[in-house]
Amino acid sequence: QLQLVESGGGLVQAGGSLRLSCAASGRTFSTSAFSTYALGWFRQAPGKEREFVAAIIYSGSSTDYADSVKGRFTISRDSDKNTVYLQMNSLKPEDTAVYYCAAVRSYLWRRNQNDYAYWGQGTQVTVSS
Repeated sequence: QLQLVESGGGLVQAGGSLRLSCAASGRTFSTSAFSTYALGWFRQAPGKEREFVAAIIYSGSSTDYADSVKGRFTISRDSDKNTVYLQMNSLKPEDTAVYYCAAVRSYLWRRNQNDYAYWGQGTQVTVSS
């Protein structure tokens, strides 16, 4: 069983930056096992459905982004730390949401949230204008 814990959310002014982290762990979970998972970030704003933000394949060599964040956000992973990151720059008020990380046992990144088997509890990001 895999557990995901996000951190790094908070309140920031428009134009600012935040880095979210998501640490993976489990009773029998190993660093080598982490490398077999594709990872994604999703977000849900108040009154809206959860949407795809970014994803990264098992090796970290390929990434995918929603058009709304392309060029501003960067997803990365550190297999030694079993952690995935989301660096968010040039933040806008419309980026305000609860951000979730997710994992799926797959070699390819996924945009569809229904493909992901494991989810974190979410971390709030609020961008003030």
